[in-house]
Amino acid sequence: MLGCTFCSQTAHPLCKSSMQINVDDLTGKEIADFLDQHIQEMRSVSPPESKHALDIHGLRKPEITFWTIWDEQILSGCGALKEWDPLHGEIKSMRVAPQYRRKRVASRLLQHILEEAKARNYDRLSLETGSMPFFEPARQLYQKFGFHYCPPFGHYKEDPNSVFMGLWL
Repeated sequence: MLGCTFCSQTAHPLCKSSMQINVDDLTGKEIADFLDQHIQEMRSVSPPESKHALDIHGLRKPEITFWTIWDEQILSGCGALKEWDPLHGEIKSMRVAPQYRRKRVASRLLQHILEEAKARNYDRLSLETGSMPFFEPARQLYQKFGFHYCPPFGHYKEDPNSVFMGLWL
């Protein structure tokens, strides 16, 4: 058996499972509930002036592509790619269901988004995430994929509750 193209291992359960990443039109109840949980979780750890998570309506924009990742019939995560301009994209709304955290789901989804950004010929990707300890696993994931800390971009401003990261493609 060849190693997983994502992680090079041959025996971990998620690479053997039927995980599937799909573009999502954000019309299903399951994703609406999942995103509501995301917004509630962000409200519990971020002050209102520092909440940059988009609700379902904010994600329904032509410049945003939204994906869900499924373990057979179980919604296990989501993520989005916002186009700032023809060469610059932003990763938005990365979330993994609690029971799938630390199981490579976020890595698979991030890898998918990176491949899409390269296919679109972006030369860089940016993101905003929290500076608090809750967000440390996310920051570690992004650093593992080569992201580095950078100044705010787009409409963002300096904020002690946010960090900004970028990756040149």
